[in-house]
Amino acid sequence: MERYEAADVRRYLSWFESDRGRFAVSQEMRVLDRLVSGWPRRNQKLLEVGCGPGIFLERFWHLGFDITGLDLSPAMVDAARTRLGKHVDLHVGNAEHMPFRDNEFDFVVLITLLEFVGNPKTVLQEAARVARKGILVAYLNRFSLYRLSVLCREKLPGKGAGTLGSVKWLDTFTIRKLLYDVVGSRPCMRRSCLMGPPVTWRNSFPFTRLNGVLPNGFGSFAAIRLDLFEDPPLTPLVSFGAKPARPAT
Repeated sequence: MERYEAADVRRYLSWFESDRGRFAVSQEMRVLDRLVSGWPRRNQKLLEVGCGPGIFLERFWHLGFDITGLDLSPAMVDAARTRLGKHVDLHVGNAEHMPFRDNEFDFVVLITLLEFVGNPKTVLQEAARVARKGILVAYLNRFSLYRLSVLCREKLPGKGAGTLGSVKWLDTFTIRKLLYDVVGSRPCMRRSCLMGPPVTWRNSFPFTRLNGVLPNGFGSFAAIRLDLFEDPPLTPLVSFGAKPARPAT
């Protein structure tokens, strides 16, 4: 698994702060919001493995989870601590050997992490060991226009694909097989976004429609939520269409 230094963290954050990066992250967060909407949040402990500088951890905190982050890079952990301060419990550690007890967390999320590890199955086994209620895995889809754009860039004279050229891009079939091998058949839900190539990642119509949330795994950024209980935990939603009850007479 690659270990990022301070200069890598700065480059990482600069992309997220670009117009294209902000748009991509906004759509990715919509996917995550949809998937965790069925999970309870108050007093629920959520671990993000490979938390990086805490961009998604911050979102989970705003959604109401008690958050913990784990990353191999001390520089990434420092950036997450700067972003989140006392709101997060942070650890430097290896995703293949997590420094946590069995069932220590209610939920575990892995966001574009499995592409970078040596043994994805071992990481998922560790996630299943420390999670009691559910696991969410987000990944970069190999069957996407984003992947095609990276392949094309590799062929341009004087250009390179950068970090993404060497990662192990994944797909829904591979992720679901890995999850099945680790925990068996469980209730799951999938969503994706960013259907178009990066040149279309813009906050204007029709690009917002093209790159919005999809009920499948066809987008560049895809995710699967796996519930470890037979009956998935649900957060009650307000029924805005319901009429108020009449007072008793």
